[in-house]
Amino acid sequence: MSGDDGPPSNDDEPPQFVQYGMDIVGSAGAVILVGLLLFTVSGVWPPLVAIESASMDPHIEKGDLVFVMEEERFEGPNAVHGVVTEQRGDRYVRFQQPGDVIVYEPDGNERRTPIIHRAMLYVEDGENWYSRAESGFVGGADNCSELANCPAPHDGFITKGDNERSNTNYDQVGSNPISEPVKPEWVIGTAEYRVPLLGEIRLGWNQGTQPASVTAG
Repeated sequence: MSGDDGPPSNDDEPPQFVQYGMDIVGSAGAVILVGLLLFTVSGVWPPLVAIESASMDPHIEKGDLVFVMEEERFEGPNAVHGVVTEQRGDRYVRFQQPGDVIVYEPDGNERRTPIIHRAMLYVEDGENWYSRAESGFVGGADNCSELANCPAPHDGFITKGDNERSNTNYDQVGSNPISEPVKPEWVIGTAEYRVPLLGEIRLGWNQGTQPASVTAG
């Protein structure tokens, strides 16, 4: 008769710490595979960005996680360089308003946090675009000479955040514009879908590091 009354041991089972490590590796592998799949679809890396400001409220909110796609992959009607502007997109609605929402590098500076704002109109090099601008978004300018970046210093998009309380003017106007007209090569991609609040996790990971996030300044 055996004196061991405990459950039979299984010598084939790995130690608990080994199993724990295997679970971590498996989970990390699944995340990497999902990331690669999203990159294949979007053509942009990272394909998911966290929103760290309220400039696009209420349509895209702080803490959202947004899926971004290369702008020319599935461009809408009347697109310019893959982007449908608000002036060209009466029936092309993205995030409850006409026109594409783009993620761009302000002034083409890769070291600055990207901006996520709506493309309002497209201007050409040397254009007096004052007459095409919405009067409420020009910072009180009465003509092109009083309007920053007019005439346009180069081809590009005029952009603006949807939040009417904090973003009253185009990004390209005022005494300290967020950016010059956004050249097509400064556009990272177009915002396609958002997942509410999930971006808070990424923002937490990125504290003190280079963020995979976007803002509006």
